[in-house]
Amino acid sequence: MAIMFKKSEKKGTPAWMVSMGDMNNLLMCFFIVLMGEEVTTIGKEDFSMILSSFRGNVGVMEGGKSISKGRLADLGQNILSLPSTERKKAYSRVFKYAQEILKPELLMRTVRMREDERGLIISLASDAFFDQGSAAILKDTKPILKKISKIIKEIPNYVRVEGHTDSVPVRPEAKHGYDSNWELSAARSVNVLRFFADDGDIPQKRMSAVAFGQFRPVDTNNTPEGRAYNRRVDIVILKEREVPEDKYEHPEISRPLPDEEWK
Repeated sequence: MAIMFKKSEKKGTPAWMVSMGDMNNLLMCFFIVLMGEEVTTIGKEDFSMILSSFRGNVGVMEGGKSISKGRLADLGQNILSLPSTERKKAYSRVFKYAQEILKPELLMRTVRMREDERGLIISLASDAFFDQGSAAILKDTKPILKKISKIIKEIPNYVRVEGHTDSVPVRPEAKHGYDSNWELSAARSVNVLRFFADDGDIPQKRMSAVAFGQFRPVDTNNTPEGRAYNRRVDIVILKEREVPEDKYEHPEISRPLPDEEWK
């Protein structure tokens, strides 16, 4: 009777598993970049460099270089370590610095601070910074604005000063005589902007003033507390960084506003 012998099997990982694992890792990194928040701030040049790191990498035998020579390689061979990440770190440091420097005012509720998709928002309680119906900044609150000027100087981003009021109509016959809440909110935002420019030494091209009147409330206007929250001046440090003049498409044309206002 013939004896059957099993063929000896090769031990170890099959060769195709090496390339499959390599390809899966690369695809995972690729989709992390696509799905991550950084995709909104990755420039065309940076994205091209990322794609170049995939060339020649998928193969059973020797592959290409995983990181192309140049600026991407200098970032620690980390695809996510792009300039946008550094900007976010700087922005986070400014947020923490603002919390520290404005700690007394935050506790007293004369200043509130939050963050949304636009950027860092520092809200000034109008009742603490202005007399009723007036746009003149109270002398006692100017040191607080000086603190905020230091915060703004920490990061070269655009700044928008937004004036808001409650829904109670102004009295044109009053001492200061504004015709409506539009004029009052506009005057307050402009005066805060002028303070930053004149006393805070903030470049004027970085700033803009906006008036919303009573139409952007953050609380109800049916209670005194809610109306007090709505009477405010918001200082918004936008997430977009100021563009140097030599980077403008048309340097001869002044472009002092962020993209969301320029478009």
